[in-house]
Amino acid sequence: MKSSFIHLIPLASLVQCLSLPPLIPSIPGVTEPLNELSPPLPILQVPTPALDSPPSPPVISSPRRSAISGPVLATSSTRDTFGTLLWVTDVPSSGNDPHHLGPSLDGKTLVGGGLLSLLKTQDTAFYFDTSNPYRPTFLKSNRALLSSIADEIRAKPDGGFYITYMGSAVGTSPGRLVETDADFNIIHEWPEDVASVLNILGEQFSPHGLSIDWERKLILTSDFVEPISILKPSLGIKKANTLRLWDLDSKKILNTITIPNGGGIQDVKFNPGNPEGAALATAVHLGQVWIIYPERKDAHGKLGVTELLYDLGPKARDTTAIYTDISQDGRFIYLTMTTANHIAALDISDLDNVKRLDNPDEVQPTIGPHYIKITPDQRHVVVTDYFVQTGSIGLINTPADFNALYIDIGDDGSLHFNRTIDFTREFANRGGSKPHSVVVFDLSDPEKPLYY
Repeated sequence: MKSSFIHLIPLASLVQCLSLPPLIPSIPGVTEPLNELSPPLPILQVPTPALDSPPSPPVISSPRRSAISGPVLATSSTRDTFGTLLWVTDVPSSGNDPHHLGPSLDGKTLVGGGLLSLLKTQDTAFYFDTSNPYRPTFLKSNRALLSSIADEIRAKPDGGFYITYMGSAVGTSPGRLVETDADFNIIHEWPEDVASVLNILGEQFSPHGLSIDWERKLILTSDFVEPISILKPSLGIKKANTLRLWDLDSKKILNTITIPNGGGIQDVKFNPGNPEGAALATAVHLGQVWIIYPERKDAHGKLGVTELLYDLGPKARDTTAIYTDISQDGRFIYLTMTTANHIAALDISDLDNVKRLDNPDEVQPTIGPHYIKITPDQRHVVVTDYFVQTGSIGLINTPADFNALYIDIGDDGSLHFNRTIDFTREFANRGGSKPHSVVVFDLSDPEKPLYY
């Protein structure tokens, strides 16, 4: 029987802190102006000591039909074992908020970011050995020197990752595009050329979304919000209206692409198979999907133009976050609208005649949907119902039911709600959990495992 394995990182308030260097290492010519220009952190918390971790659940005899959990959870898509907790892997971090996840192309390594690492001077990216996907083990963690707030992750073909870091070392703009080697050591914080550095210093650079066209050798990053501006004291959340188009080989920024009054461009993804290499981006304030043509030239002769593709309607506006995934054949895009408690589906097979497949007025069984991923077999989407809750220290506290939804996809691309994992129940002995992200390990064919 076919089974997919889903790995999620929920919040764990149980683990031992690392002994780490100072918050901002001294870098001649870099930290001096940074200290002069950047405001102090609004909150700085002392790393807490380790708490005893409850024991992991007993191993199930038929792992193929079982699940893993912890900071990492895997579940089988077969109905008799769906959502069964199999294994818990502790993370050396405390008071953190696990963020996005990404697997290596060979499925042997998983990396996840810690959203609140900066507040306790902790490492920002956490790596797991998933060569045995039923028992992930913690591998290592690290931090960048110039940037923080790890976000979207893309695996490199030769090993290692690209990761968007949304903020500077103190959570302000500019962030960076971080690159690791095959041993997961940080080797670059892009951009590094003078013209591109001046670009990110000249206009807010808070990269959240990340998509790479390996054939055309292009990168798109989308600017969301300045991380420090969501923490108190704050004059208001600083939302960006821009994307950056990059040359993959040189990591130079080719152009800044603006969506007027976008109010946070949270996500961007290249549309598979599009003849022009187009990408789709979400403008949160507007509640709209915009299309980017990276090889068309703008009025100034620079690559990259954008235009409105689809307006999701009034219920999609200012919903805090709009995250997406696109089917492998480029026919469908699925979008979570966090504070609207809604998941939308669009047929984009004809970009001149986009069709909406969901009913925007339907009350769906979800509260606070955010991360969404289509399973490798293209038959389901997995959604996690949690975005961000900063509590009393911040401005963003989105409602959530802390569920993971496993939703069926119809032949026409429509969504059919079916199964749910309740993380408050599964992690009751650990104070609950906040499942922010998901990756899918499809192990139904042992000779051809799929990781996404």
